[in-house]
Amino acid sequence: MTLSPVDVVVAGAGAAGGIVAEQLSLAGLQVVLLERGAWQTFRDTGHDELRSQRTTVLGNAFGPDDKNCVREIVDTNGKLRRVLPSEGGYNNVAACVGGGTVSYGAMAWRYLEQDFKMKSTYGAPAHSSLEDWPITYQDLEPFYTKAEWEIGVSGKAGANPFEPPRGKPYPMPPLPLNMEGSMLSRAAARLKWHPFPIPMAINSVPYQGRPACIACPHCVGFACEVNAKNSTSVNVIPRAVATKLCHLRTGAIAKRIVVDERGKATAVEFIQSNRLYSQPCRAVVVSCSATESPRLLFNSAAKMFPRGIGNRYDWVGRNLQGHAYAGAYGLFDHDTFDGQGPAARIACCDFSHGLPDGLKGGGMMANEFIRLPYLFSRQALPPGLPHWGAEHKQFVRKYYKRSVGVKSPVQEMPVMESRVELAPDLKDAWGIPTLRLSGHRHPHDLEVARFMAARCEEWLKEAGATRTWQTLPGPGLSGGQHQAGTCRMGNDPRTSVVDKHCRIHDMDNVYVVDGSVHVNNGGFNPSLTIQAIAYWSSAAIAKNLKQ
Repeated sequence: MTLSPVDVVVAGAGAAGGIVAEQLSLAGLQVVLLERGAWQTFRDTGHDELRSQRTTVLGNAFGPDDKNCVREIVDTNGKLRRVLPSEGGYNNVAACVGGGTVSYGAMAWRYLEQDFKMKSTYGAPAHSSLEDWPITYQDLEPFYTKAEWEIGVSGKAGANPFEPPRGKPYPMPPLPLNMEGSMLSRAAARLKWHPFPIPMAINSVPYQGRPACIACPHCVGFACEVNAKNSTSVNVIPRAVATKLCHLRTGAIAKRIVVDERGKATAVEFIQSNRLYSQPCRAVVVSCSATESPRLLFNSAAKMFPRGIGNRYDWVGRNLQGHAYAGAYGLFDHDTFDGQGPAARIACCDFSHGLPDGLKGGGMMANEFIRLPYLFSRQALPPGLPHWGAEHKQFVRKYYKRSVGVKSPVQEMPVMESRVELAPDLKDAWGIPTLRLSGHRHPHDLEVARFMAARCEEWLKEAGATRTWQTLPGPGLSGGQHQAGTCRMGNDPRTSVVDKHCRIHDMDNVYVVDGSVHVNNGGFNPSLTIQAIAYWSSAAIAKNLKQ
């Protein structure tokens, strides 16, 4: 069925797509926003730990569902296996209105100035595809500010001495330190480090008509029961719909972008309620995630683009990266847990750059979010402890409120071999070719991870931990909830997929706006950078279409 034409189709209503839909609607353009998942609220999921907090034992609370989706994974030994969204290798991101911003931990970091010019700063490691961004921090700074104020971020400007210049303070004060945060702050100061409160996309005071955080322990992995967590599902998407120019279609699976003989996108085909629709449009914005966006481009192959839109030089789907998480756990002889969520409250950026021995980049360090009992019993166990039985139960009873985790999202070096591509003979329940993921981390990531894990352990020991152990990433493919890089931006079409405003080089009316365009992923949670780029590119898209 062919629908009435609109100005823009945005595929994906997540961290970026919601912003693009709102900004283009406010500019007076007619927008159709497609989302394969549902518009969920807290009532749909509640505090179900076995479905929500990074466990997926009983399925994915925020989608996609195992019934309809499957992928192929090739491990570092070349072994191929098929995985469901509830299995770790799938590298799942949420599929619902708001995407991962519904269930994320809501850390809202700006990247540092060096993060945009890593190659110039350090040089590219051998066998990496590291490049500088075609934009600078200074280019993006006004849009970081816009994201902080439009989305809603709590924090303390100037508290991080390594923070680059900013145009405005945060719109809300930081969340108050809890017991664990206060203890770690004092320990970091004794080490002559520079602790500061984590910037969070969580209301510390009432903001935009929504209440302040009630400090419940059900934060990361859950929808917020009072909408104090600033998902695009509670701010920009409702504002877009309120313009009457944005039509949100949920349960709508984008199948392909239709391209005419001149190489111009003319429509998007999508499936809704088992019916195929064609939505004619003047422009298309792909905001599906760093795995699903390449999939849509591949599946939109046409006469002028036989290997997929934007893939003339075989860059679509390559350079998949996430973060090589390093860290440490510590056990204490006194309570460290007071139940005050979201728990992640304190951070240090002393080792984000300037590491010794030629190490490139680094990562911030922060204390972990609250691990509810099931997750704690899987992830916070010391080496050698059984995962069941009397000894296991005794440990959980004794240390559940006496353990602290500190983690660092180590900035990864992109590599061409880490990639997503279409699986040769595998389709999903809608008959759309699905993905194969393969690749590995760069060895340098593991070197930096060992350094950062040692710093995390040092922090815990200074805080008084009686026993500590490190956690290190493996060499395999990275691309979980912080996935990025597969449609990187750049000035040269031969080494990138989109230009600095996120327009695909070969086409004048198709854009990719999500973590796919990141050249590298910084040593921070990427959501605020994804959103700043969404504001940056929306301004260019609106200007082009209105001209």
